[in-house]
Amino acid sequence: MRTAADAVRREADRLTELDSAIGDADHGGNMRRGFDAVRAELDEDVPATPGAVLMTAGRKLVSTVGGASGPLYGTLLRRTGKALGDAEQVTGEELAGALRTGVEAVAQLGGAAAGDKTMLDALLPAVEALADSGGTDLGAARAAAERGAEETVPLQARKGRASYLGERSIGHRDPGATSAALLVAALAEAGQVPSGEADAAGGTGTEGGA
Repeated sequence: MRTAADAVRREADRLTELDSAIGDADHGGNMRRGFDAVRAELDEDVPATPGAVLMTAGRKLVSTVGGASGPLYGTLLRRTGKALGDAEQVTGEELAGALRTGVEAVAQLGGAAAGDKTMLDALLPAVEALADSGGTDLGAARAAAERGAEETVPLQARKGRASYLGERSIGHRDPGATSAALLVAALAEAGQVPSGEADAAGGTGTEGGA
């Protein structure tokens, strides 16, 4: 979560620039405010399990991020955290399954699907890539998320405020998919461990933390 907060703060202006083309020009500021609040919360008290960390972060995002992003990202983290349960250690396979649960909850909440030019266009391929590797290749998930975000450029938005623009939304990269790719990249960065340790631990470096 701290790595994600760093990434969001670093890229906030870019997210706002993307959102200014097809949205309310507030995505970067909203996400920065939310993840700054998450960081402050975790600096005060770190929950004992990965699942609890994600649920705490999700609740904080819902309460601090404006627009649709708060409920969507809050749902992603809370449902992923709930799926992880009370386990103190998380294997790559367990993480992949929990993330799939979280992403499915986002799709249900937003009523969106692949190709609608939303955050799902980054999250869905990331989850698939991670699952295909048995939860061991966070780098593949990161690459899939970034590729999915870039592939929103030629799409016409069918959900969210950008959908009001119709064909004028074509040619612009979706800010939600871009911020989702940032979070997947943060997960990959935070989960990096030496290859020998990864093999011994089951692959992802997620054991013992979130």
